[in-house]
Amino acid sequence: MRKFTYPILIILVSIGFYLWEQHLDKKHYEDLKTDSKITANFDYLPKGFNGELVSHAYYNLAYSETHEQALWVAYELQKSHLSTNDFKRPYFEIDPLVKTQAASWRNYKKSGYDRGHLCPAGDRRFSKEAYDETFLTSNISPQLHDFNAGIWNELEQKIRYWVKKDQQLYIVTGPVFKNTSKTIGSEQVTVPTHFYKAILKYGKGEPKCIGFLFPHKKGLKNLKNYSISIDKLEKTIGYDLFSALDDTLENKLEKENNQWMWRF
Repeated sequence: MRKFTYPILIILVSIGFYLWEQHLDKKHYEDLKTDSKITANFDYLPKGFNGELVSHAYYNLAYSETHEQALWVAYELQKSHLSTNDFKRPYFEIDPLVKTQAASWRNYKKSGYDRGHLCPAGDRRFSKEAYDETFLTSNISPQLHDFNAGIWNELEQKIRYWVKKDQQLYIVTGPVFKNTSKTIGSEQVTVPTHFYKAILKYGKGEPKCIGFLFPHKKGLKNLKNYSISIDKLEKTIGYDLFSALDDTLENKLEKENNQWMWRF
């Protein structure tokens, strides 16, 4: 019996350390959320989705246990957020605030897919805490490299260009699953068929919005080819965007593809 005592003690101590580390991680992100001023401005969260709402300091999301990733990530981007800070890239971490437990980064290893950010790290360089928070696994989705480094990255850079003049943007972004059964990893993370972004300019000046829907593949260079009205995007994703807007204004902004209001 004695020969089993030490192995059992080692296992128990290891489990104890793991649980304590998980507790500290969760407390860290809960404290960060409490201290942050940014989530107070999140007035336009989507409605009608089927997922767990998770609030972080610098973005919100709806986590799908079925697909082991976010249905959407929503965040505010202000001109003042733009920064050239060159922080050291951290390791990906399992999001401790997802009650059903977010999928591990290990699912992506040797899968052939990038760990594609939904809220880009490049939009959160204004502080180390904000930057690191984008490396939680609830904020990533399987993306082909040519897509992630191509048209997806191009739109992320275009949004930073837009916010320099528009001052204040609200962005909802996420994957789309259309009759797909393809998964990666032991936790069966679903590989999306499409990705989308919906962008709302609000605050001072005339409000405007635009949607983008991309097939999950290497894309064409012209972003205009992928822009659609918010109404059409909502029919594809199945839930309501920007519902907190005044109904008259919401109907006006969302029914048309307002390319002419944006500087391509």
